[in-house]
Amino acid sequence: MPRIDTAARDRIRVLNDAFRKTFDRLKGLPVLTAGVASLPSDVLAKAIRNVTTFDAFDEDNDPYGEHDFGAFELAGERFFWKIEYYDQSMEYGSEDPADPTKTTRVLTIMLAEEY
Repeated sequence: MPRIDTAARDRIRVLNDAFRKTFDRLKGLPVLTAGVASLPSDVLAKAIRNVTTFDAFDEDNDPYGEHDFGAFELAGERFFWKIEYYDQSMEYGSEDPADPTKTTRVLTIMLAEEY
């Protein structure tokens, strides 16, 4: 991934956090993999809460400072979540993830074994 300027990176991080913390459908599209969707409802609710409250960002899981990935353990399972950037038609990657008018954010929650 090419390096982007600091202002764009900071804007992407703000947009990612705003979406991840709220799952607001106006800000993006949340997606669950089949494995996550089939979990008991209490575990699923806790997994979603772990994503929305995630704050353990570091150099290993957030090398670009965009807050677009996280991992956690819950109920004996390892979970990943990832935000990806698509164009408005969801056909191609976004040309500018810092611009919400050109970007559809997709946050996928998955079991590590599904990766």
